[in-house]
Amino acid sequence: MRILVVEDERDIADFVSRGLESEGYAVTWAADGIQGETLARTGRFDLILLDVMLPGRDGNELLRDLRREDTETPVIMLTARGETADKVRGLDNGATDYLTKPFAFEELVARIRAHLRQSGQRSSTQLAAAGIEMDLLARTVEREGREIALSAKEFELLAYLIRHPGQVMSREQILNGVWGYDHDPGTNIVGVYIAYLRRKLTAGGLDDPIETVRSVGYRLKVK
Repeated sequence: MRILVVEDERDIADFVSRGLESEGYAVTWAADGIQGETLARTGRFDLILLDVMLPGRDGNELLRDLRREDTETPVIMLTARGETADKVRGLDNGATDYLTKPFAFEELVARIRAHLRQSGQRSSTQLAAAGIEMDLLARTVEREGREIALSAKEFELLAYLIRHPGQVMSREQILNGVWGYDHDPGTNIVGVYIAYLRRKLTAGGLDDPIETVRSVGYRLKVK
């Protein structure tokens, strides 16, 4: 299950993200309303945690606009405002639930599980980003209507990047997420497989969807 956390307070975002990842969720963090809206509109998240007071775009305005296109994805509002009027506004704008800061992490996880069950959502077998479509059951990949043959490890690497669209993933994170072992300073296996993917994804003159962030890692560019 993939969760988008839209929260400008780094300490809270880090606390929530680490906790949810330890529960087995794939987490993407957006630090402002503009980035949060861009990521939310990809439609690749099973649930959204949305702060109300955000730089760039107010959380309530963002939610109201998102609900014009997506009425199903659960959205839990996070805010320091606990007044009834604020809760009513959030719920009227389409929030699934409302949690006031500070909150117990156990309560947050319980609400997430409850809303995912109630929504009847299942773990998606389809992934899509940057014009790339993946079927996790059929193990097929298409880009701009062209089927791309990938090895098992190339497939896993691409799926990992698509699950974190627009987010810079370090080589260490990729090693852990795809190969399942701790970082070995002497290995260049991530760079090697990124090169394999790039060659196949750009065949036929298509643009390179993978950005190298120097000294950090790699990012799948979101259009």
